[in-house]
Amino acid sequence: MVTFYVEDEDGERQSIEAPGDMGLSLMEILKASDYPVLATCGGMALCATCHVEVVEGKDGLGDASDIELDQIDNLPNPTPTSRLACQIRISDDLDGAVFRLKGESN
Repeated sequence: MVTFYVEDEDGERQSIEAPGDMGLSLMEILKASDYPVLATCGGMALCATCHVEVVEGKDGLGDASDIELDQIDNLPNPTPTSRLACQIRISDDLDGAVFRLKGESN
């Protein structure tokens, strides 16, 4: 199991455990954990409503694709560590990572 954290606006962190060997995306885990992630395109990197900021653990994510970067460029509030949760696969590399939800519902 991989343990990562979601940080709220007050800096409080909630841990989430997820299997690292099933090829699930961060978006799928966040939705299954009842976080307010719209993900209106269903994980195709077309809507950016699953926008997250990587607070800690960016090195384990790899580089964003050109499609993902194009969507991030169109966001009203991107940060240098913005990513789309639908494009981040859960793996052991995410163990200990911290994310902050930034999508349209936040």
